Amino acid sequence: MAQGLRERKRHAAMRHIQRTALDLFDERGFQQVSVEQIAETAEVSPSSVYRYFGTKEGIVLADDFDTLSEAELTTIIDPDDLVGTVRTVVARFEPSPDQQDPEGNLALRRIRYFFDEPSVRKASYEILANAVERIAPILTASGRFTASEARVMSSALVFGYFSAVEQWYRNPAGRSIADVLAEALGTLRRL
Repeated sequence: MAQGLRERKRHAAMRHIQRTALDLFDERGFQQVSVEQIAETAEVSPSSVYRYFGTKEGIVLADDFDTLSEAELTTIIDPDDLVGTVRTVVARFEPSPDQQDPEGNLALRRIRYFFDEPSVRKASYEILANAVERIAPILTASGRFTASEARVMSSALVFGYFSAVEQWYRNPAGRSIADVLAEALGTLRRL
């Protein structure tokens, strides 16, 4: 779906703030950086940072998946191939290291904070729960799952994905996120 000028500018501003924050976190440590320092370095107001991200943890957690409309999610989610759906999402939102831009891929830069910063990890669970709440109704509407089944399936996929990313982060051994994810989702297929 094409974005208007205002939305493109908003997205660019958010990515600029996110890159700036990650640079500061990498340099000084997550706990040592305030939202005010991020705003000053990014040359925006603190209120802009809070408006875009809500919290300092939100700066790390924000990604394009969160901005997808229900209609866009419906086109991405295939109730007949949920594992394939997750692979599609990973390909779209979690590029491999060879696809990094010169400044470093934001998704890959953010991952360590998901697992090494307790406040970010805690906040990530709310984001994951929100993803489950967004996906489950789409699965239910497909007619393939009851509401309860859709919620369980959504939870298994979302939290399975997060677990796979953590396994990749903790034991990368030169493997891509996509490879580790495929293995983890294969495990879910055996349930």
